Amino acid sequence: MINSSKKHLENARESYFEHMFFALKISINLILGGFMALIHSIVPGIFTKNASTIILNLSDQIKERKKNN
Repeated sequence: MINSSKKHLENARESYFEHMFFALKISINLILGGFMALIHSIVPGIFTKNASTIILNLSDQIKERKKNN
C-alpha cells in the first residue's frame, strides 16, 4: 500500500500534504453538498442551487487539476 501511495503521489506530482489537503477539501465539500441535497429533498424550497453549484465547482477544480498534471 505504501508503494502504491508513493506512485500515486508521483503521478499527481504532489507532496503528501498537498494531496491530503486537496482530498480533504473535496471530501468536506462533498459532505456539505450531500447534506444540502438531503435537506433539499425534504424541503424543496431550501438549498435550491447549493448542492448542484458545489458539484459543478468541484468538477471544474478536478478538471483543472488533471489538466495541469
